[in-house]
Amino acid sequence: MAPVTGLGEEMHALVERLYPLCRSITGDGVRATLDIVGEYVPLQVHEVPTGTQVLDWTVPQEWNIRDAYVADAAGNRVVDFAASSLHVLGYSVPVAATMPLSELRGHLHTLPDHPAWVPYRTSYYTPEWGFCLSQETLDGLPDGDYEVRIDSTLADGHLTYAEHVVPGQVADEVIVSCHVCHPALANDNMAGVAVATYLARELAERSPYYTYRFIYAPGTIGAITWLARNAERIERVKHGLVLACAGDRGRLTYKQSRRGDAEIDRVLRHVLRTSERPHDVVEFTPYGYDERQYCSPGFDLGVGSLSRTPYAGYPEYHTSADNPDFVSPEALADTLAVCREAFAVLDRNRRYVNLSPYGEPQLGRRGLYESLGGRSDAKQAQMAMLWVLSLSDGEHGLLDVAERSGLPFDAVAAAADALCGAGLIKA
Repeated sequence: MAPVTGLGEEMHALVERLYPLCRSITGDGVRATLDIVGEYVPLQVHEVPTGTQVLDWTVPQEWNIRDAYVADAAGNRVVDFAASSLHVLGYSVPVAATMPLSELRGHLHTLPDHPAWVPYRTSYYTPEWGFCLSQETLDGLPDGDYEVRIDSTLADGHLTYAEHVVPGQVADEVIVSCHVCHPALANDNMAGVAVATYLARELAERSPYYTYRFIYAPGTIGAITWLARNAERIERVKHGLVLACAGDRGRLTYKQSRRGDAEIDRVLRHVLRTSERPHDVVEFTPYGYDERQYCSPGFDLGVGSLSRTPYAGYPEYHTSADNPDFVSPEALADTLAVCREAFAVLDRNRRYVNLSPYGEPQLGRRGLYESLGGRSDAKQAQMAMLWVLSLSDGEHGLLDVAERSGLPFDAVAAAADALCGAGLIKA
């Protein structure tokens, strides 16, 4: 894993700042989140009205909440939204009532196997209300009447999402997507938001080959809305990556696209393998994060998903234990480094044509051998040149060369640059 860096600490500080906000698939919590992210990278924010048809879905009513609690007979708040936004079932309808504990129990959600933790639960598309609390708290509640109050609104409004674009040398795009709908969950998914944001800042400091489009959207309905509103752009999307669960201390996991052989799949497999990081590469499944929307059959985009421990793969998932302490600056820095390395390969992985394909060209008279003099990696660099010349047939990219030759991608790319400079190959 990458050592602690200033960037790792900065990303962790961003996670801590975003963590307390009450987010959902719509509402002011999403806007507040995007306002903070917008301090780091400029965002174009989109507001899509309630009732808008987006593919097979409809943008729902907007949900906002001001306060919620369960209070005992003495007025003590035994469950309090102000303490954590996880305490309320997401999208709860308003309620103001007094009821016995026996009736209230049907609206209470706990985790008996982890009695000190509070679960994360939602009811986006079914009118319902409820509270989430620890089993320990529930076990300590005496029988009697309780005041129940949820001061929320469900009304026509908007679904909010945002984009940040890093212009490239070409109009072809790489999309990087993260979801911004989870309240008080640090790894899932404020860690993904932080890594995406710092990746965008790094890319803006160089002149990337591809145009990079960062999408900050609510899970499922947000990605579906983006796809519905960007039909004319889809053919420009050549590669993509969903970032989620990016900050826990587990080993890296790359989930391949639906295609399984998309260029982004090959790049991530190569980078993870050659870096010798502990990792897993898993096959695509139509369950998980928004890769399943981008990879749906009608779009079939080459979009994979990078995480550390996958969704539902750690006990803290969707619970109050997924807090900033669960997220590691080292892990954040390591995830960012993998993205950096992968996109460097993706940006340079182009096909070339050998302009002197009949026999081996004379490298010495072009000064290419002399340029290697004294280099500790002269033999590797020479082999890289020969491999690039051999496979520059317009059919093979530099990643093909690296994989077939067993040489580092950076050595292969440097050889291609030298051969281009000598007029022996062209892209």
